[in-house]
Amino acid sequence: MTKTETAHPRHAAATQRRILDAALSEFSTHGYGGARVDRVAAMAEVSKPMIYNYFGDKDALYKAALKEAYVQIREGERQIATEHMEPEDAIRELARFTMEHFIQKPWFISMLNTENLRRGAAVREIEDVAEIQSTMIAQMSHILERGVATGRFRSGIDPVELYIMMASLCFFPVSNQHTLRVVFQTPIDAPWLKRRAEEAGEMLVRYLRADPVPPPNP
Repeated sequence: MTKTETAHPRHAAATQRRILDAALSEFSTHGYGGARVDRVAAMAEVSKPMIYNYFGDKDALYKAALKEAYVQIREGERQIATEHMEPEDAIRELARFTMEHFIQKPWFISMLNTENLRRGAAVREIEDVAEIQSTMIAQMSHILERGVATGRFRSGIDPVELYIMMASLCFFPVSNQHTLRVVFQTPIDAPWLKRRAEEAGEMLVRYLRADPVPPPNP
């Protein structure tokens, strides 16, 4: 770390931000095996020693980039004021956000695909990974609790399983859009994905709705 960065923490933070952005691009484009720290340094306009100083070796840099991928989606969810929405609208909005995040940040899907090919080797070593995910779990739990309290949602829904269902509905159309276009000749474009996000939200809301009370026997 240089004296200038020591004297100006914001400069150091900006440098680390550039390195992480470059690392996300490099690892998502070339995978873990094909990624090169030299290219990350060139994209971030820093020296390799500076990367090693801030993050460590290639494995540590990859782990930091993977963590950043999770942090960014959780921060985006947290910015949605779901506590001020009706429970059904909150679920719909989270589904829209999830789809949009996958579209706007395609490296997120690539990073997850890479890490799953590596059988979760790096994510196991991220010490605070559970804490990072806890914001989403708490947010989803609160929505479910309000839905149950108002009689709109049925009880017994696990917030983690609900999120996995939501992410699945949004992940597949984006991650497989190129093959889906060819195999099924489906015109997957921005309007099509927007409709899928809206339909995913509606499917989740219908899944969550409380069972109607049967009419009394005559």
